[in-house]
Parts: sequence; structure tokens; C-alpha cells
Amino acid sequence: MSGRTLTVYRLGRVEYEDGLRLQALFARARKEGSVGDVLLLLEHPPVLTLGRGASRTDLLASPEVLEARGVEVHDTDRGGEVTYHGPGQIVGYPILDLAPDRKDVRRHVRSVEAGMIRALAEHGVEAGRIARWPGVWVGSEAGGDARKIGAVGVHIARWITTHGFALNVNVSLDDFELIVPCGIREAGVTSMQRELGRRLDVAQVEESLARAFSAVLEAELRFEEPRVQTISVTAVRRGAAGPEVLLLRRIPERGGFWQPVTGRRIPGESAESAAARELEEETGARVPVESLRYRHSFALGDAIPPVLVEEEAFVADWPAGLEVRSSGEHDRAEWVRADEALIRLPFAGLRRSLRRSVSGQHGFWR
Repeated sequence: MSGRTLTVYRLGRVEYEDGLRLQALFARARKEGSVGDVLLLLEHPPVLTLGRGASRTDLLASPEVLEARGVEVHDTDRGGEVTYHGPGQIVGYPILDLAPDRKDVRRHVRSVEAGMIRALAEHGVEAGRIARWPGVWVGSEAGGDARKIGAVGVHIARWITTHGFALNVNVSLDDFELIVPCGIREAGVTSMQRELGRRLDVAQVEESLARAFSAVLEAELRFEEPRVQTISVTAVRRGAAGPEVLLLRRIPERGGFWQPVTGRRIPGESAESAAARELEEETGARVPVESLRYRHSFALGDAIPPVLVEEEAFVADWPAGLEVRSSGEHDRAEWVRADEALIRLPFAGLRRSLRRSVSGQHGFWR
């Protein structure tokens, strides 16, 4: 071993813009030396990302179709072209310091590919590289059956790496029809599920990736979990012009932004109990809560190293005529239309929770 460590965070669902922020915070922490090398393993909601070499002509669906399917589009500073991320795909962000002895861009890209190839082999999928196309492939160009199973797109600034890879595990391959994946029209895409004929346990594949990357990077493997558990509750009532949601404005000392009910779980407390307790403490009302089946991770504040949070979302159907008595943490409480609330909310996870709260599709996390 080289004396290096690789700390792996298994974060579950992460909104794409929250993922960008996580990378920026960990990159700063890695540069300052407050963390060692880090690998973030997570899953994004449906999103198309455009690298520096991307062409808009590789987007095959109209903005209206993308919006109807709940697919976001983001420009990024990574290399590569157009890539799809979505449920059933493991996204990995290795945050590494390549100085002083690994300052080789090609070597870094190869190591990212090697990590996926090793992990796939552990599950019985034979994969490799194709010289003129980046990423990890099953089949061959010469045989006419090349199909991409893992995408690679990296960014390196002052030898600190961000972005990384996307491995197709149980992902819906139909969603790749929205784009020309990585700008390659001559080959298709595949997944571990398609190659093996069965769904895989994503957690087991994550463990394989963690072991594979620690071996490739010659680093001691460590695992960390989010240190803070929180809840959010979106209170919804029927308004004259459609659903209205309750927003609370935090006092200036606590940020001064608008949000629904949020709070931390007490150790040993269930998420549902915490949601009901926080709703009563912050509004003065005892109202039943319902899980939105949406849990996501993000960074709390701008602390270095980052403080990681896992939040579970709930909805409360607010009875007509019931008053709100906000707590001392907030200086205003307002009922607003859902479209206006989306504009006021500063965080992607809260916006997704709000959409789910008013859509009635509580069992589908798009």
C-alpha cells in the first residue's frame, strides 16, 4: 500500500445540483488537506449532463418532452459530451489529489475505467476498453456488438479531480433514447441487468466498486455515513387557484430563507415521529404526516470538511381553518401557490419534495 486512504461515502439519492456542490466542497477540503482521497457513490434523479465537448444536436428530445418526463438538463465543466443519469445507475465521484506522483490525466482516466472493469468482473460481466471511445464497454467494435456499460467524464483543477463515472446497473435503457450517448452514434448502451438477465443489489455493486477503486488507487479503504439525519414536511392545503403550501421564513441569524418545516431527528427517533414532532413544534398544529418515499443527501452549510445530511421528506394535508403559530426560528409564515413556492425555495431537494407533495404521485420519486 502507498499509505493513502480512500474514504467512500454511499449517499443514495442526490439531486444533481447538490452533487455539484458536494464535489466543490470536497475538492476544497482535499486541496486543504482536511480529508484524504474520497469516493462519493450515489444515484441522481433523471438528468442529462452536457460536458465541455457536448453538442446540443445530441439532445434528441424537445424541452417539452424532457419536462413531461421529469428530466433535467445541466451544463457541466467535465470533459466528454452528453450523458444520462438516473435511478438504477451508480454515479461515482472520485475526489483525489493527483499531486505529487500521479499528475497524469490519461492515467487518471484509465484508473477510473479500471475501477469499473474490476467491479464488473466481480459480478460476472466481462468488460474492457475500446481505443477510440472513452468509457467501459461490453462486446467489441470489430465484432459489431459494442455496447457501453460505463461512462467516464472527469475534471481536473490544480490536480484535484472531480466528476468521474456512471455505471449502468438496473437503469432504464429507454431513457438513453433521449440523447446520443457521449456523442457516439455507432454503438449502443447496456446495463448489468441486461447482460446478466436479472436485477442486481445496488449496495453490493457499490461495495464492489469501493474495493475495486481502493485496489486500483493502492489505498486503504474506509467507509463513512452521513452524520446528520433530518426530515422535511410540506404542509399542503386547498386554495381557490389550486394547491397552496406553507412556507416559513427563517430568522436572519438562521439564514433568512424560505422553507417548509424542517428539523433534525433525535437519536433513536423514527423519521415519521420526527416529522410529526417538528411540524407541531414549528406550526403549533398536530396534523398527520405521510411519507413521500423520497430520501436524499446533501451538504449542510459550507463547512470544510463537509457535513453530510440525509433527509427524508413528508407531506401533511392541512385542515381548513386551522391557524399556524410559527416558532421563534421563523419570522414569517405564508401560504403560497405551489409555483411561487418553487421560486422561493433555495434548495433542489426541497423543490422536489414540494412537487411530489402537490402531484399526488407519492410513490414515484421523479
